[in-house]
Amino acid sequence: MAVGDRYGFTYIATELRDDGILWITLDRPERRNAISPEMHDELAPLFRRLADDREVRVAVLTGAGDKAFCVGADFGGMQDNAEAGYADGYPELMIGSAQLVRAQLHVPQPLVAAINGDAIGLGATMALFCDITLMAEEARLADPHVNAGLVAGDGGAILWPMLMGLNRGKEFLLTGDIMDAEEAHRLGLVNHLHPRAELPDAALAMAQRLARGPQVAIQFNKRLANAELVDRVNRVIDASLAMEAITFGTADHREAVQAFIDKRPPSFGR
Repeated sequence: MAVGDRYGFTYIATELRDDGILWITLDRPERRNAISPEMHDELAPLFRRLADDREVRVAVLTGAGDKAFCVGADFGGMQDNAEAGYADGYPELMIGSAQLVRAQLHVPQPLVAAINGDAIGLGATMALFCDITLMAEEARLADPHVNAGLVAGDGGAILWPMLMGLNRGKEFLLTGDIMDAEEAHRLGLVNHLHPRAELPDAALAMAQRLARGPQVAIQFNKRLANAELVDRVNRVIDASLAMEAITFGTADHREAVQAFIDKRPPSFGR
């Protein structure tokens, strides 16, 4: 039985279930679980709390509602920032976003992603940084930073080439194309596909299997398997976020935001 909300965040629900399984739900369904600045501020503390929680053996990360896992940053906030400008070169990107990536990778317990709907941008990055990924057959994946005139600095430029090969990864980063669940599975981005209605039970079954296994061996295997990923993050994340911060100040980004407001295709560099 659940014991209520575990950590008391505003935009992220945390429920401790039997067998030490923590069910984490990104909880802004009215915005397709888009990440507002306030929600972003809760993500690194979430993973730090989880890493220190000795009662949790496995965590499942999913989204509220049936439309989206998480569609990335809330574009409404981008509109406000593009109009007002980014003070001092947007240093918060170098602080909060780097902390989020490192905090998620620091979690010793297995993380199971239950990708119940579209996972876009940072939403896709958080899902793919999990250890075992289960995806609804109706869901889609993409990192469309480039379509907003931005560098995929918050982990996408690290993950996509690593998970599906350099040239394939670059294609999706350079085009921002969206892929359906079948293609994501074929390219090795996700482990298993399930009908959306069956996904929660499938994720719970996977979590139970892990929670009932030998915890020290499981956590050490995760640490060893992630060693190359952690090394790549440490080498690349600061530079990638710095480049993303630069692109927030470009004419291409301002054009992308204005095109979104005007509901028209953007016209870059013309």
